[in-house]
Amino acid sequence: MEASFPCVILESAHLSLNPPPRGRVLVVGDVHGCRTELERLLAAANLTDDDRLIFVGDLVNNGPDSAGVVRIARERGALATVGNHELRLLRAKEQRQTSDLKRADYATIRALAPDDWNYLATMALTIEIPAWETLIVHGGFLPDIPWKKQSAATVTEVQVLDRRGRPQKRTLCPEGTPWADLWEGPPFVVYGHTPMREVARYSHALGIDTGCVYGGHLTGVLLPDRRLVQVPAARRYRG
Repeated sequence: MEASFPCVILESAHLSLNPPPRGRVLVVGDVHGCRTELERLLAAANLTDDDRLIFVGDLVNNGPDSAGVVRIARERGALATVGNHELRLLRAKEQRQTSDLKRADYATIRALAPDDWNYLATMALTIEIPAWETLIVHGGFLPDIPWKKQSAATVTEVQVLDRRGRPQKRTLCPEGTPWADLWEGPPFVVYGHTPMREVARYSHALGIDTGCVYGGHLTGVLLPDRRLVQVPAARRYRG
């Protein structure tokens, strides 16, 4: 697979919005190629020129129009944290190997234009809004390590912690404790990656992956007030 640009995923790729936007920030959960639902969510949020749009990652794969979702993000000047799906694609493109790719990745690779790849390469590991004591990430954090020192693998993949406090996927460790249940803050963390039927509310975190691609909802949260905006999936695209 030919690499068309230098794509280096940096462990220190943390973005800080300081000062904060003049208006609101809409943080959107895992879209996974559900372009129609994203368009409906953006219409429902009714953003103004002073507002800012941020994605928690996993814009691509599994749904019907990954390229369309990335195009919307580009055209709106949206920021995004890198999801495990984008990280896998970017690393495969940079290293010119496909051993880690999943079935859904190949359709996305064929669909993305050069400008789409360039957009994915701008994704940060985290986006911080210090004035609002808020931090945006795809997956999550270990509770006992400073968040800026945690690896790309951890912050894009973690869902639960096992009995020894190690990061795990929920499917591999069903008895694990959600990382957000142990996160004491500050900052307050908005994250995706762990699909739930309802928004996952914790004392210092909010999980907004409500499984749109699985027939659930696409969820956004308007900051700093933390007001939710949701639209139902048009149908079940996967699973």
